Amino acid sequence: MGADPEGRRPLCRRLAFLAHFVRGKLLTDPATPAVLRLAAARGGFGSITDLGCGRGQVGMSLLTAGLATRLQGLDLDPGKIADATQAAVGLPASFAVADLTAAAVPAADTVLIFDVLLQLPAEAQQRLLVRMAAAARRRIVIRAFDPARGWRSGIGIAMERLGCAVRRDGSDFRPLPLKELGAPLVAAGFVLSVTPCWGWTPLPNVMLLAERDEP
Repeated sequence: MGADPEGRRPLCRRLAFLAHFVRGKLLTDPATPAVLRLAAARGGFGSITDLGCGRGQVGMSLLTAGLATRLQGLDLDPGKIADATQAAVGLPASFAVADLTAAAVPAADTVLIFDVLLQLPAEAQQRLLVRMAAAARRRIVIRAFDPARGWRSGIGIAMERLGCAVRRDGSDFRPLPLKELGAPLVAAGFVLSVTPCWGWTPLPNVMLLAERDEP
């Protein structure tokens, strides 16, 4: 009596993990509620590949909300992948360490990428977008930095450059114009739409949605 059955421990860890996520990301990051609303409006996202998934919070939120059927996450950080793997025990989810400049993109109904593309060289962004277009059966969802949003872009550029200087981790800052960002997706047959995704922040973040009919 009083012992925690082995089967409950992964669930308890995941609930604590997601509770922390709800307090943080869901309340402070406008992209997270936006992607949950979008998934609900589409009747769910089906299977998901999340590129630059971090600790897997967005994908696991979609899974636990019944808005996704399976999650595959890739991230360069082994520590974050380990955390995601532990938190997702019992869920239809898998995670792997991968360098997105070269990694294959696992096929899925929906491919997600938030705040990663702008950290890559322009050529690497274009190559990754081509691989994403080949992997996504229905849609691609990108939280992108729009460099053409006037004062918002000015604030965002200053903040990103300051962040790169402080971190000194070799990260880059190369936001492409949205027309360039979307060109490989349009060439692959996707139809694009762009909506603001900055919420209460002064940043120029937008949600770029690329969709096509079922093959």
